[in-house]
Amino acid sequence: MNRFGPTRKELTFRLCVSIAGLLLLGAALVYRGMPQGPAMFEIVGIAGVFFGGTLLWTLKKLIKKEYSDAP
Repeated sequence: MNRFGPTRKELTFRLCVSIAGLLLLGAALVYRGMPQGPAMFEIVGIAGVFFGGTLLWTLKKLIKKEYSDAP
């Protein structure tokens, strides 16, 4: 419906990248353990918010069908 927004294909790609990023972050935490100090904020906080926010935003767009029909 949005003429200039991302296409459904692009949103699906973003969804897959977000899921992969969260899975890799989780795997790194399981393998290495929880980092101590400021690294915890950088790794878990920023990466988790980025991938989690992108995942939620993309799901919302896909569910509401707010994407471009352009090729």
